[in-house]
Amino acid sequence: MAKPRILTIVLNYKTAQMTLKAAAAARVAMQGLAGEIVIVDNDSQDGSFDAMTAQVTAKGWSDTRVIQSGRNGGYGAGNNVGIDAGMSDGSRPDYVYILNSDAFPEPDAIKVLYDHLNTTPETGFAGSFIAGEDGGRHTTTFRFPTIQSEFEGAIRFGPVSKLLKSYRVPRELTQTATVDWLAGASVMMRQDVLDEIGLFDERFFLYFEETDLCRRARKAGYQVMFVADSVVTHLGSVSTGMKEWTRVPDYWFASRWYYFAKNHGRAYAAVATGLHLIGGGLHWLRCKLTNRTYDGAPHFLRTMARHDATAFFKRHPEPPAQPRPQIGE
Repeated sequence: MAKPRILTIVLNYKTAQMTLKAAAAARVAMQGLAGEIVIVDNDSQDGSFDAMTAQVTAKGWSDTRVIQSGRNGGYGAGNNVGIDAGMSDGSRPDYVYILNSDAFPEPDAIKVLYDHLNTTPETGFAGSFIAGEDGGRHTTTFRFPTIQSEFEGAIRFGPVSKLLKSYRVPRELTQTATVDWLAGASVMMRQDVLDEIGLFDERFFLYFEETDLCRRARKAGYQVMFVADSVVTHLGSVSTGMKEWTRVPDYWFASRWYYFAKNHGRAYAAVATGLHLIGGGLHWLRCKLTNRTYDGAPHFLRTMARHDATAFFKRHPEPPAQPRPQIGE
């Protein structure tokens, strides 16, 4: 019997050399496994496609292709291009492995995910333990957002967090366990599951698209598994520029609202926003009364209030706004 095949997808946006470094690490981690790598240039328009194509050819990477997305529709849309491309012979893989362009798997990281999916048919998606360059753990394991988690995350008050700990979105896991959703830096997915539930919802430009996809997998009866023995080093937010944000961009608010409205309805989304604003307002007040520096993003609460009030009165949940400049992930 032929081995199950893996299609590894690395999405590039204006980080050609780093993307090639991630692909090189993936090639090492795929040794002994059946599969291919497809690098998707997400309409970088900076020469990335030509540079990566030339280097892949020069290196003799016969198992690696570089393709263009044709447009920058965001993280989910770019990865969908890679999934739709399939194997180079036109066939479909058994597993799709998504790797961020700033993520570098250990030599056994991909095989660990592969082995887990091969031995646990109830698992639909399996994700890695993500560490920073310093070895510190990145939080990539989560519960689904709820109205309770919106209040807990915004108020930032110990007694409330203790009371609502079972709703807190981040989960600090170090052992293999089922989770609600995983960040998409290093995730392997069954192609059969994607065929059943669909690919990334391209109305999310950036953020919440993994949450939504994992939610659909969970609703279809599949487990989403954090596999601690699969270790990947992740620089984090290189293409998105998140570390340099001075204000949260509009597309984050659009994606958040769309996630709640799509999965729970606009009334639930409005309550989630209301509780977030109340919690955030109480946190701001506590900082003022105790002479603490307010650590929230500038204008975050007023932007959320304005954005979500507008979205609530629209007839349909809005697709997220396209930011300028557009970016991948």
